[in-house]
Amino acid sequence: MQESATPRSVPLLEVRRGTLVESLHRGFIAAINAEGELIGSLGDITTPTYYRSAAKPFQAIPLIATGAADHFKLTPRELAVIIGSHSGEAMHVETVAAILSKIGLDETALQCGSHTPFDKATAWMLKSEGKAPTVLHHNCSGKHAGMLALAQFLGESIENYLDPNHPVQVRIRQVLARFADVSIDEITIAIDGCSAPVFGLPIKAMAHSYARLVGWQHTNIEDALGTAAQRVVNAMKECPEMVGGTNERLDTDLMRVAQGRIISKVGAEGVHLLGVLPEARYPSGLGIAIKIEDGDTRRARDPVVIEVLRQLALLDEKHLRSLRLRASWCNHTHLNLKGDPQCLLLVLDLRRLHKRQI
Repeated sequence: MQESATPRSVPLLEVRRGTLVESLHRGFIAAINAEGELIGSLGDITTPTYYRSAAKPFQAIPLIATGAADHFKLTPRELAVIIGSHSGEAMHVETVAAILSKIGLDETALQCGSHTPFDKATAWMLKSEGKAPTVLHHNCSGKHAGMLALAQFLGESIENYLDPNHPVQVRIRQVLARFADVSIDEITIAIDGCSAPVFGLPIKAMAHSYARLVGWQHTNIEDALGTAAQRVVNAMKECPEMVGGTNERLDTDLMRVAQGRIISKVGAEGVHLLGVLPEARYPSGLGIAIKIEDGDTRRARDPVVIEVLRQLALLDEKHLRSLRLRASWCNHTHLNLKGDPQCLLLVLDLRRLHKRQI
């Protein structure tokens, strides 16, 4: 079979050591408004990939739309940790435990497993005290607590709440399909790292879903779902530290710097989704989907995210200075997301990094 002359992915960031290019990260970028207009793209954005944890805002919407969140008196802080991929700090563990208490369960009901906390200080403290991380330290424990809350409210089984055919999971897929403007049958289902269902869609549809999440008033989305989406967005804006953490979490840093103009959610394997709230430049809102093809996160994805926001005039020099530790190692070359069909290429120069670990 003859291969297409146009690569599905394009170069996004190269790593140089001295005069040689040592590594190259390729990927895809799509920026789309709530009305479906393509603002900028790189690569073949019809390529499907998984949302991974970037689906969490949509996984929280049924909890709100059904009335379960109000029934259990969940706070914006609690909603934010349900939406988040938290760092496992004490505030995250305590908040997830509080959600479980409100719904009459404890941590034994969570089926996400456990892992070392993302937060280095917390991980070191546990190790120094000879303690193993608990299920509450898992970055997805909030999401799982939210799913259990919905199951409890609906009177459904909690033992198999992760089954793709469980009423909780069916409602989640229905919501995602509505916001991505696709049929539910178009969503590819697999198993995420936390054992919950994970969803695959074309990168273009992923960007569109975030545009409709923040700009639902400019779409045909029903008011009940739209107002639930608004509460999700508000929780992320009000409590960014619960979405990520207090240290070295780009989601949290971006939302703080943007001061309510942007919501940000990472996903594993080089995925990052952003929603730009409606403003003069993007009156119906904007959704941005970024996928690094090789799955890299810190070295490739983070600087690409920052550069895309800069090119779309969503971060100015003041914002960039606040994020300088993440962006300063990149030289900007061939950068034209909205005009150049070839590539957005950042050059990461290891001579400038010196002893910085990336």
